[in-house]
Amino acid sequence: MITIALSKGRIFEETLPLLAAAGIKPLENPETSRKLVIGTNRHDVRLVIVRASDTPTYVQYGAAELGIAGKDVLLEHGGLGLYQPLDLNIAVCRMMVAVRQGFDYARAVQQGARLRVATKYILTARDHFAAKGVHVDLIKLYGSMELAPLLGLADAIVDLVSTGGTLRANNLQAVEHILPVSARLIVNQAALKLKRSAVQPIIEAFQKAVVERA
Repeated sequence: MITIALSKGRIFEETLPLLAAAGIKPLENPETSRKLVIGTNRHDVRLVIVRASDTPTYVQYGAAELGIAGKDVLLEHGGLGLYQPLDLNIAVCRMMVAVRQGFDYARAVQQGARLRVATKYILTARDHFAAKGVHVDLIKLYGSMELAPLLGLADAIVDLVSTGGTLRANNLQAVEHILPVSARLIVNQAALKLKRSAVQPIIEAFQKAVVERA
């Protein structure tokens, strides 16, 4: 049995064509089903629905042979025990620094101010600001990041930005690009050796689908 770990929402929806290219069709929609383990049209393949941040852990420890996770999640996880053969070019967005409208971020950085930065991407934010020589106090949040500058909890946030609509709706602006983000195919290293005959065709089908869509 091959288990593929996925998260609900955008990643799942954008993965469906890739699964189809590998001859895999889910028997249920996780958005409407309460099941966390979903069968497919193939008796030897199943899907497990997990939190996006947990996907690398399930694959790392072998609970799933394959998974799909955003680069943002993988950077925070560290990628231990994972083979990352393919950038799927789905769930594309950007990791950005954003501040409230009117906050002079460039001047604050230039003057060496110590900034308070709210984010759930602690490692990415720490590395980014350390490389710039900017002193920051990092505040861990798990959601509604835009509230932090509005309520004075933080001077800036580090978060994913797709269209920028949420920032604009909350009177915030992106001021610095950190890195591009997209979803990657990840594979348990042991499974790649022990179950290669089952895992490798799925990897190759995904790769072919990505190339054809480009």
